[in-house]
Amino acid sequence: MKQTELKEFLDVKVLEYNRPEFIESDPIQIPHLFNKKEDIEISGFLTATIAWGNRKSIINNAKRMMEYMDHSPFDFVKNHQEQDLQSLLPFVHRTFNGTDFITFVKGLQHIYNNHHGLEQVFSVANKQTSLQAAIHHFKKVFFEIEHLPRTQKHVSDPLKNSAAKRINMFLRWMVRTDQTGVDFGIWKTLSPSQLSCPLDVHSGNVARKLGLLKRKQNDAKALRELDENLRILDATDPVKYDFALFGLGVFEGF
Repeated sequence: MKQTELKEFLDVKVLEYNRPEFIESDPIQIPHLFNKKEDIEISGFLTATIAWGNRKSIINNAKRMMEYMDHSPFDFVKNHQEQDLQSLLPFVHRTFNGTDFITFVKGLQHIYNNHHGLEQVFSVANKQTSLQAAIHHFKKVFFEIEHLPRTQKHVSDPLKNSAAKRINMFLRWMVRTDQTGVDFGIWKTLSPSQLSCPLDVHSGNVARKLGLLKRKQNDAKALRELDENLRILDATDPVKYDFALFGLGVFEGF
């Protein structure tokens, strides 16, 4: 398939899947429960953190997270008491448990109290072409608090060769301006042109079949390769093609 044909094909698939109906079956529905910026970004970050495995299970467990936080994530993060944190202990999603949940709440509180919020931490990359170094910076800031070493595995680090699928997905939600109302575009200090595609089994397999990716492992090197090729197709909004790759893989078995 020639590049012009590939772009036309993928642009059609973006229009097909980047629609409000996409929200109904996707974890992005959780931050869509909220209107306040801080509630959207905190619920989005926590939801993205547990976004691996069965999608229905991800959505159900993210809803449980919001219930534990009294459906007011920002207020809970800022104002929780020790006994409120103890109530999180029963939570579990795969290897993310209640102790991890408590650490994440404390890490978020640290970021809002001492670093002016999530957007500000990632905004160290506002003059860079990619947000991957900003993810590394965020992880360092997030874990400045006391924590168990095991909890660190729940925030990926691109500088340690991770594709950081879940946090790139979260960044897409926050940064990408979306005319159809799927992504939020509430972080104005960063540009959609800096985003990277959330690379997983589905998007990786489809990208390889379409010739957008040659590397076999879904790691940071593969992400850079995919980034370069998606930016050729659309330099201003490369991760809109996440909808096409994901839709082709999950819904069409491409």
